Amino acid sequence: MIEVKHLYKSFEDKDVLIDINTVFEDGKTNLIIGQSGSGKTVLMKNLVGLFDPTKGEILYDGRDFVGLSKHDKVMMRREMGMIFQSAALFDSLTVLENVMFPLDMFSTMTLRERTRRAQECLDRVNLKGADEKFPGEISGGMQKRVAIARAIALNPKYLFCDEPNSGLDPKTSLVIDELLHSITQEYNMTTIINTHDMNSVMGIGENIIFIYEGRKEWQGVSSQIMGSDNQKLTDFIFASDLLKNMRRMVIENGLHVMNENKNRIQ
Repeated sequence: MIEVKHLYKSFEDKDVLIDINTVFEDGKTNLIIGQSGSGKTVLMKNLVGLFDPTKGEILYDGRDFVGLSKHDKVMMRREMGMIFQSAALFDSLTVLENVMFPLDMFSTMTLRERTRRAQECLDRVNLKGADEKFPGEISGGMQKRVAIARAIALNPKYLFCDEPNSGLDPKTSLVIDELLHSITQEYNMTTIINTHDMNSVMGIGENIIFIYEGRKEWQGVSSQIMGSDNQKLTDFIFASDLLKNMRRMVIENGLHVMNENKNRIQ
């Protein structure tokens, strides 16, 4: 579990995050949503230590990440996995070598153990037989699955995903969502996902934080979004006519309509 308490972040005279208080839960897909420039990416960068908060606390299972020394922060980052907006694979390394990279850097395993662990992770993301291929030889969706395999190689407690569905078609995005959700439950990780993808929000949003102009405007689960009376949230979520019509149907006919129509936004 990650707790954020009274978190502020400013750049010169501009306040980007203002009094953020929230909890990211174990074993759940925690989503951060918001418009471009709302502060959600800055929030994630504070969580992983790329930025230092202006003030406030970030507690990893009770451990104050902000107050740690540089050495201790490096050690804690070994408990974190990261999936970038672009898969960020090494073009000169094979798929297997990409997954082995964090094991080579941070583990004390033998070569045989590292190879076996990397293969287990590739099998877990359904990439059997892709070991010797290079990133340029596989599809964008497969690259994202390699990135997931690499991120879980060290058995992280915390998994951070920055727009994992960026550049993917809706069908492939659904595969990535389901994979992240199942891995989160299987490993009981605290998974945090920055996303603009409304399919992700409605499909795997077990704990959703909506950031608006640097403040936490709303927090809840996907089933609560359709009936929310928060105008800023509804303006953001229901930008398309299809979603606006779905919300109207839900309000008129009940929440069971959401499940009947979920496939229409996939």
